[in-house]
Amino acid sequence: MNFDLNEDEEMLKALAERFVDDNYDLDRRRAYLGGPNGFSPQMWALLAELGLVAAPLSFESGGMSLDATAIATVFQALGKGLVVEPLIENVMVAARLFERVAPAELATQWMDALAMGTRRLALAHAEQGARGGRTFVETRANADGSLTGAKSCVPAGAGVDGYIVSARDSGSATDDAGVALYLVAADAPGLSPNPWRMVDGSLAVALSLDAAPALRLGGSPADVAEVGVLASLARSAEALGVMQSLFDATLDYLRTRQQFGTPLGSFQAIQHRMVAQYAAIEQGRALLDLAIVSQGSDSFAAAVDGLRAFVAPASVELGHEMIQFHGGMGVTDELFIGHGHKRLLMLSRWPDDGVAALDRFAGAR
Repeated sequence: MNFDLNEDEEMLKALAERFVDDNYDLDRRRAYLGGPNGFSPQMWALLAELGLVAAPLSFESGGMSLDATAIATVFQALGKGLVVEPLIENVMVAARLFERVAPAELATQWMDALAMGTRRLALAHAEQGARGGRTFVETRANADGSLTGAKSCVPAGAGVDGYIVSARDSGSATDDAGVALYLVAADAPGLSPNPWRMVDGSLAVALSLDAAPALRLGGSPADVAEVGVLASLARSAEALGVMQSLFDATLDYLRTRQQFGTPLGSFQAIQHRMVAQYAAIEQGRALLDLAIVSQGSDSFAAAVDGLRAFVAPASVELGHEMIQFHGGMGVTDELFIGHGHKRLLMLSRWPDDGVAALDRFAGAR
């Protein structure tokens, strides 16, 4: 089977790599994270100018309808640079979900701005008590169309223009049916976003809704799950990019750091542990390839879950090992390794973990 990239995929890879090379180092990354929304507005605008914000969207919305190969290529490249701009949360999830469920008239008002990066949406679905469940929703749609409830974690939800909120029209919190998606403007009365920092330094918000006005989009958690398949592949691809970057940095360190008069990398025990992590990266890439070739088949979602079930825990273990080889410096804010490990922790736990993905994978067999 030929896994060579075509001309468009090579172009996208080059764009992503050039973006990282020209705009990212540890000091600048730290400054971007410290921004009011957890990333740099200038870098977001540059990504939009390069076409990487619009690219995952459909041709009708001004995008390129990127397939799994292109998505994996772009996000591995961005992962290597520890890019903080929320392409996954605001584009792969929210913009693609809005594109899928929004009525035509509403889509006309929003999609051009979403594709150009001048407006952003975030998905507000997770609630306390869900424990990874995809249909757990206590937030209620009131008779007048307003929403009342709370959303515990909305990644990249700071500074957005609106939220796609799941709310229950009928039934109890755990019922599969009775849930629809609503659009709530960021400045809607009754909406209170409370920002907080996640483990990787990115900004999320907790939402409180007290009879907040909303527009009914329709859709259901099934649409969230469907859009989430390609977004999950992007997360795993990004994690593999981060893993490779941490591995390369640690390999360079082991070749130069002296202990007992010899490079640390000359010790056989360390060599074996590094080989094990190299093998984990290659296993992850093989599973990524399997997921890519499964796109368009009934097994695609299961293949993506299988990929995540492996990469989520393997990436955290790799992060632990790379920190171990660096010693105490590995966890400091001054070293790239610690930043990468925190990003891997975030990618491995959101929106669910490898155990939940493994459960879905097993249930699909």
